[in-house]
Amino acid sequence: MNIRFDGRLVVVTGAGHGLGRVIAQSFSALGAKVYGGDRSAENLKVTASAGGITGAVVDLTDRVAAAAWIADIEQKEGRAVFVLVNNAGGVAGQKMRPIEQVSDDDWDRIIAVNVGAAMAVSRAAIPAMKAAGEGRIINISSGAGLQASLTGIQAYATAKHAVVGLTRQLAHELGAFNITVNSVAPGFIRSNPDTEVQWDGYGTDGQKALISRIALKRLGSSQDIANGVIFFASDLASFVSGQILSVDGGR
Repeated sequence: MNIRFDGRLVVVTGAGHGLGRVIAQSFSALGAKVYGGDRSAENLKVTASAGGITGAVVDLTDRVAAAAWIADIEQKEGRAVFVLVNNAGGVAGQKMRPIEQVSDDDWDRIIAVNVGAAMAVSRAAIPAMKAAGEGRIINISSGAGLQASLTGIQAYATAKHAVVGLTRQLAHELGAFNITVNSVAPGFIRSNPDTEVQWDGYGTDGQKALISRIALKRLGSSQDIANGVIFFASDLASFVSGQILSVDGGR
């Protein structure tokens, strides 16, 4: 099957770098009309340079701003979003500390960008999806949503477990409207400054040990994650919902 999204409306959060950039550019290359949101105008400009992508600077932890962004897209396009990729997230520049040293602000920041943003953007896009009678929501979770996180960051593991729960619950709620909800759970991918810091922190021996635990004996790429997203968005997955796809090389 030749997978295409010609003319389809796709929204990708956290599109300014890393996984989000490659996901947005992959959809654009397959013919979609892509809108990408991120906090960095400079990063969005690089993403949009591939063509077919409209960037918007938006802080998705501001739920009012998140809803306004989706409303603006729907108004400009005169239609519902078909594919929503909730990719925004990460560790917010934090490192592992004992739980008793984690401040409320640091905890809340990670929860907000990983779970709160996915909820707010989904909530904003779902009414028009329901009216259209179709839609695909794909949440980027993590291996940290299925077991303890390699980062050791408690809020990150908690947030990604919550993303998995949100995926399964929305799949149950939205199936009657022909809206599928699935999640791609990446393994360790060197995709952004935070993951580069994490990788360097392992040292040579730690890096070798991490790779030794992967069945394919290598790290994956951002494109590997984008490919999983494309599958869930395609007609190949029209009867797949509530599923978590681990893209981790067989960890």
